[in-house]
Amino acid sequence: MKKLVFSAITLLTLSAVFAFTTLQNWKIKETHEIQFSSKEVNGVFKTFTGTIAFDAADLAKSKFDLIVDVASINTGNGLMNKHAKGDDWFNAEKFPSIKFTSTKIEKSGTDFKAVGTLEMHGVKKDFTVPFSFKKNIFKANFSVNRIDFKVGKADNDVSTVLKIDATIPVAKK
Repeated sequence: MKKLVFSAITLLTLSAVFAFTTLQNWKIKETHEIQFSSKEVNGVFKTFTGTIAFDAADLAKSKFDLIVDVASINTGNGLMNKHAKGDDWFNAEKFPSIKFTSTKIEKSGTDFKAVGTLEMHGVKKDFTVPFSFKKNIFKANFSVNRIDFKVGKADNDVSTVLKIDATIPVAKK
């Protein structure tokens, strides 16, 4: 009887250890691409960091904490870059980063969605990012209404909605 109890406890302990160690932490590779576009303007954010803990089999423990460096914006036009970093738009000096922190990851058809908080220009909003994960690459395509985050003014020449296309290759840590 003691052997049976000991064996059961050992099995439960090993199962618990295995369950806690299956969550994979990922390192973001330098070849990532965070692109934005509208009819009037497009470009990239060159600097992107954060932590990714993701396991498709254990979404409850998965989490994203991602940061985009606003000053890394590149539209291909130096004057436009300076303007985008300035007070009228992103105000990179006062608000140096765009942050997304997930509160939960869910299955969505054959892909996933990260539900959490997007913070931009000092404004935090609930936000959902749909994404796929295949061959160690996260891909996300979604839109952001810049006016919701007080970026620029509504009555200027740039669309209020910007399309975001993110490709984030990762490696196991």
